[in-house]
Amino acid sequence: MIPQSPQDRDFPWWLLIAASIAAYLMYRVVADDLYNKVLMTLSKGIWVTIFVTLVGFGLAALIGLVLAMGSLSRFVVVRQLCRFYIEIVRGVPILVLLLYVAFVIAPGMVALVNWALEGIGADPIRTRDFSLMWRAIIALTIGYSAFIAEVFRAGLQSIERGQIEAAEALGLGPWNRFRHIVFPQAFRRILPPLGNDFIAMIKDSSLVSVLGVLDVTQLGKVTAAGNFRYFETYNVVALIYLIMTVSLSLVLRRIEKRLRQKDFG
Repeated sequence: MIPQSPQDRDFPWWLLIAASIAAYLMYRVVADDLYNKVLMTLSKGIWVTIFVTLVGFGLAALIGLVLAMGSLSRFVVVRQLCRFYIEIVRGVPILVLLLYVAFVIAPGMVALVNWALEGIGADPIRTRDFSLMWRAIIALTIGYSAFIAEVFRAGLQSIERGQIEAAEALGLGPWNRFRHIVFPQAFRRILPPLGNDFIAMIKDSSLVSVLGVLDVTQLGKVTAAGNFRYFETYNVVALIYLIMTVSLSLVLRRIEKRLRQKDFG
């Protein structure tokens, strides 16, 4: 159980400053026709950004949990395979991984599928039929699964061995021990770093613009190239990301506070 920190009792001056900046930018958006037009254009990419982030993070969390459990397996081959994946993927920059998945792995996957389709006499598929957005999601999933795996591993290892032994003495099997004893406590402890990775993925989702995916960043680049008003356009881009990340941060802080209150009754 984590006690309340002095930071939880501080007045959120940072939030007041951020809210003031956001309020000023929102005023400009409402009062200025140019800002308004830019926002209307960029709003079409907000749902793409949200979709890429949610799907990518959900898949990365699932794979990361499997990797974390595998890295703690009693089988040395499983442990080594999981460590190999984690260390190699963590060493590759997200942008490089994005390009590698989009232009190396994706064509390879299409070639493999076509080989299988050829065996059953079906028509082959084309590489361009593989959506660039899904290539980007796969790349973000692969990249972040390695980081999230380490978060899960640290959380699972933080549970005292005595609790697990007590659960074994009560006759709980491995699945019930994990479900009722280990994971609920580990989740409380890893929520802050897990939330931090979620916020980081929102920002890193902007990298999908290098593939031409029409997210907020890509639409901002296209809009600025058309109207040559870079200051106003990128102000709105920054405002959109600021609203998404700060809102998520506040929600996560609220959840952490509720969990602490529940722990301490």
